[in-house]
Amino acid sequence: SVQEFMTFTSQLIVERSELGSRASVKEQEYLCHVYVRSDGLAGVVVADNEYPQRVCFTLLDKASSDRSPALQVLDEFSREVSRVDWPSGSPTTINFTALEGYLSKYQVGPP
Repeated sequence: SVQEFMTFTSQLIVERSELGSRASVKEQEYLCHVYVRSDGLAGVVVADNEYPQRVCFTLLDKASSDRSPALQVLDEFSREVSRVDWPSGSPTTINFTALEGYLSKYQVGPP
């Protein structure tokens, strides 16, 4: 499934990335944009080749909501989710409600 592909590919890219790095990796017809913070928390955006790379890293680095000052998605996640839960967490065990807002703001549907 697409979800399994994204999960597997994201984990692999994060494992191969150095702390404090960002990169874009082509996998099949997608580009996977990864940002790994110096504390090991990582975010990955999977997009097609036409989606602007700058927007992907903005989502990870500098995303903001309409009502609050600029917040980084990973910073917001790290404030809401205990660091002890990061290594073993999954979508079923971690509830990061802000993610839906970021996805709806940055996701582009078919024309």
